[in-house]
Formats: sequence, structure tokens, C-alpha cells
Amino acid sequence: MFIAAAALAAAETQTYPLDGRQPHGLRLVHVKAEAVTYKGRRAVRLTEDGGVSGEPLALLPATDFRDGTMQVDVAGEPGPGAAAGARGFVGIGFHSDPDASHFECFYLRPTNGRADDQLRRNHSVQYISFPDFPWEKLRKEMPGVYESYTDLMPGEWTKVKIEVRGTKAKLYVNDALQPVLLVNDLKLGSRSGAIGLWIGSGTVGHFANLRVTPQ
Repeated sequence: MFIAAAALAAAETQTYPLDGRQPHGLRLVHVKAEAVTYKGRRAVRLTEDGGVSGEPLALLPATDFRDGTMQVDVAGEPGPGAAAGARGFVGIGFHSDPDASHFECFYLRPTNGRADDQLRRNHSVQYISFPDFPWEKLRKEMPGVYESYTDLMPGEWTKVKIEVRGTKAKLYVNDALQPVLLVNDLKLGSRSGAIGLWIGSGTVGHFANLRVTPQ
């Protein structure tokens, strides 16, 4: 019975290489994408769509994810000419509307991971829910609840795993056995939606090998 269940779970995992072939297509919302080889891996590079305001997200429209696990390799760093506050923001959006008007997101701030300022280190990983719960609102109203510390380096490949069950989600980084961030009240509730690749302001982000296992 256990072997059969394990085999079924493995068969349900969908892999999105994100190597430029884009078999399922990417729907670009306020973002530019290109196929590159980055630090030995074929990947998708995302940068902001210059002059267009809005939340940058590259949606995989073939996805309709509710509960389960998402795993992906990401690398983020501030781009050329980025403002001083740029952190190399890079992450994964999920439960997204088709037009990216609402979505949940976990993301990394890679330059914070080894900063000399402890408070800045405490802001290494973040949860947001767009558009009603940006990081500023969450930090002001519930400081420390939706962000946490983990060791990160800008521009380096980082393994990210997100587990979602109903209105709860956990973020794991670099094969850690314990989550680095827990969210027990996803702001959009229990719903399904598209998965997207997300970057923040002033970021060059790379993504490879997305794997999705529904519950």
C-alpha cells in the first residue's frame, strides 16, 4: 500500500524546466523574461518591464494549484543601477487570479541574509498577499509575524520549497528540515489559482526547475 501511494504521488508531480522552452508558456505581467544559462543552469531570467508600474509576475497559466508542494531553484540580486533599498527580491506567487490582480507570495531578500545589521537579517524572508497585504502593512500591524531570518547570498542558487494546506503555508529554504517561516492565515483563504515567478523592484531574478506536487 505504501509503495503504491508513493508511486502515485511521484506520478502526480509536474516539472516545469524553466529553461527557455517554456512548454506551458509564461504569461508576463509587468515583467520581461529571457532564456539564459546562469551559473551552469539553463534558466529563465526575469527583469522589470521598464516604465510599466505594477507587481512583476510571470504566470504559468497551465497551473491551477490549491494544496500541495512547490519546489524551485531561485537566484536574486539587485540589478544594474538599482536603488539603495533593492535587496534582490525573488520568490514564488501562488493562488493567483488569471490577471495577477490577487495572489499570495513568499519571497527572499538575499542581500539581507548576511547583513551586518541584525534587524535587517530578521527581514530575510517574507510573506505577502497582493494587493491588500503588502509587506509594509504586515510589518507595521504585525511586526515579525510574516517575515523571518534565513542564511542567504545574493546571486546564488537557492532551493525554495513551499507547502500549502488550506489556509496554512510553510516556507523551507535550502533543504532545511524545519520551515523558516510559518503562515497560519493565508489572506486569500483556501482557494486555487495559478503559480507565478515573482521579482521585486530593482531585481534580476533567475528561476529553474519548478516542481509542483498537488496534495
